[in-house]
Amino acid sequence: MLIAAPPIDVHHIDMNARRRAEMRAYSRRHYGFASARLHPKVIVEHIAVAGSVRAVFNTFAPDRPDPELGELPNVCAHYVVGNRGRIVELVSPHWRCRHTVGLNHVAIGIEHVGFKDGDVLGDRRRLRASLRLTAWLRCRYGIKVRNVIGHNESLTSPYHRERVARLRHQTHADWSHASMRVYRRRLARIPCETAG
Repeated sequence: MLIAAPPIDVHHIDMNARRRAEMRAYSRRHYGFASARLHPKVIVEHIAVAGSVRAVFNTFAPDRPDPELGELPNVCAHYVVGNRGRIVELVSPHWRCRHTVGLNHVAIGIEHVGFKDGDVLGDRRRLRASLRLTAWLRCRYGIKVRNVIGHNESLTSPYHRERVARLRHQTHADWSHASMRVYRRRLARIPCETAG
């Protein structure tokens, strides 16, 4: 029997027809083909630089050009892990989200409430929830542990693809390689199959 899903609250941002059309246009510009559907091959861990699930939701929900790159649709992630280990699904993993330049066409994005990697690694409840969610997604979609990466590792992913020249080396500092080595070591201890 496959690993059981952790408790997940669903509070979706509106992935309406307009936002999906914007995602198709974004995909055409950045990846060379128009699609809003996601076929996950990578999981990218993020630090939200926000203090609550509500703050993360409020950042992603409005469909306006994002402040960093000025593109539509607005940025988003599929899941957020809160301070007390609460997991919220913001977008179904059937749809693409803009959370990691070069990987949005293949990656599930998981935000973590907090301001630095240590806020998750040093918090037992948050880390346990994150690992359970990531393990369940990894097993559900057949994603290898090595393809669970921190945002900071995005440029080294074999799935990285970016057609816009000025963005080919764009990444963020969250979830450093050192932090992700610790995280992946813990993740690798969670088997995909359980006795049933």
